[in-house]
Order: sequence, then C-alpha cells, then structure tokens
Amino acid sequence: MSPTLAEVRGAARRLEGHVRCTPTLDAAVGRNPYPDLLLKLENLQVSGSFKARGALNKALQVPAEARARGLVTASGGNHGLGVAYAGQRLGCAVRIFLPTSTPAEKLRKLEAWGAEVVLEGAVWDEANLAALAYAEAQGAIYVHPFADPEVIAGQGTVALECVEQAPERDLYLIAIGGGGLIAGCALALKALRPDAIVIGVEPRGAATLQRSIQAGELVTLDRLETAATSLAPRRSEALNLALIQAHVDEVVLVDDADLRDAARWLWDEFGLAVELSAAAAVAALRSGAYVPTPGRRPLALVCGSGAPPA
Repeated sequence: MSPTLAEVRGAARRLEGHVRCTPTLDAAVGRNPYPDLLLKLENLQVSGSFKARGALNKALQVPAEARARGLVTASGGNHGLGVAYAGQRLGCAVRIFLPTSTPAEKLRKLEAWGAEVVLEGAVWDEANLAALAYAEAQGAIYVHPFADPEVIAGQGTVALECVEQAPERDLYLIAIGGGGLIAGCALALKALRPDAIVIGVEPRGAATLQRSIQAGELVTLDRLETAATSLAPRRSEALNLALIQAHVDEVVLVDDADLRDAARWLWDEFGLAVELSAAAAVAALRSGAYVPTPGRRPLALVCGSGAPPA
C-alpha cells in the first residue's frame, strides 16, 4: 500500500514535539563555494539521522499494548538508532539485529540509547532475516527500515520542511540505501512541486535501485563493494521500487572516493562530521556524476552524522 501526500502531512503532525525541524545551510561562501547549493542538515536530527522520523511515525501508530511486546528491526546502524530513540521515547524495549560489518561506534550509540544489539550475518539482508524470525517468534513489532508505508511517510516529512524552508528550490539530490527516504521525499516533492527534479544517489558498489530500474524489476546484487554500509542492501522491495520509478527522475552512481571527498569537504568547510553515506548527495555534485541544468537551484540532503573523515 503506497503512502500519499496526506499521510506524509499526517506524519508531520504526529511527529511534532518528537523530532527536530532541521536547518538548511547555504554553501555559497567558502574555500570551494557552490553559489546555488543549499544543504538540508538531517545529520543534526535527533539520533543522528532522518531515520528517527520514520521509526517514530510507525511506532506512534502501534497500540500501547502491542508496543509492550517490544520493537525489533535490522539495520546498518542509523535505522537502529531511530528505532532505539522511538523505544526510549515511548517506553518500550528494542532489539536491533545488525550485520557484523557495523562500525563499533554505532554499536556503542545503540547501546547508549538502551537497545539490545545482536550481530547476525555479513550484510543487512542476513541480519533482517534474523530480525523477522525473532519478531514472529516473540510477537514483537517489526519496524522495516524502508519498505513500510508508515516509515516512508515519516521520512517524507523531510521534504515538507524543505519546501517550507526553501520554496525556490527545484532540484533535490537524495541518497538511496533501501529507498525509504527518497521514496517518501519524492512522492511529497512531486505532489507539491511537479516541476522539481529529484535525483537519487547510490554507491557504485551497491547500485541496487539503479540496476532494478534498468531491469524493470527488483534485482538482488550478488555482492556489495562499498564502505558506505548504510547505503548497501543487496535488494530493495517492490513498494520502494514502484515509488522511485514513479517519482524519481534519475539515479546516479558515485565511487567511495567521491563519498570520502564530499565528507571531507563538509568537515573542512562547515565543520559537519558525517558518515560516507550522508555525503552521497554532495558527492554527486562534486564528482560530476550529476551536472545540474543551468538555472536549476539544487538542495542536497545531508542525511546522517558520523566521525570526521580521516
């Protein structure tokens, strides 16, 4: 069941007082300025990324007696933090299944938020199978990181803020992992600004959605070859693919070296400490993977915090 603009707006009302309206930052001044670029700083969101929006929108719609059985999910890290925040906010237990490649810093943060952490499998897809099995066995509420209409609607609230804060923007660059963020944002943006262009950005070593779009059906990657682990599921889901096919104009690829360059630029120029995945939208511009048409006014979503780049 595909979410609608009305449901994104409903999520925004539901999330009032639970998440931050994050600021935008003009990138026009600096050592390497981009005169027309605006950054939307979801790295300053509570829990460190936009994921808190979708997780809370889902959890807030679960009856209290069901929430008492606990929340469970699988995550590359950021979604787990969002679910852990939702659990702390709503007073319910949280168990997070993560691949063994998850950085130690994210494990520490999850435990600090009060989540129980279980390492399972080499990639997210394997951790997710374990999370689903646990949820079924224990009757816990499973919160999918990207293929849930309520999660997608929550992520789409980022786009509502963008349009309100910067109504002149007509080009949006958004990172893609499983596709929840761009699905929610793109459906809202195309409803509010039909003339806007929405560009998705994936790591070249995890081109899950680009390959699926080209094939016209879901593709499962044989292997993942990127250090941007939170943008690296081997497979998306039908709901996300359909929304991206309907509302996203193009998906471009960036190399890990481009991600590192963009993350370093965000740190050097603005003091923004972000993980590689969060720099993907900026990387598309800096690397030339996407070149805006003259006159377009871009907004790049900086979607998650992290340690300063080495």
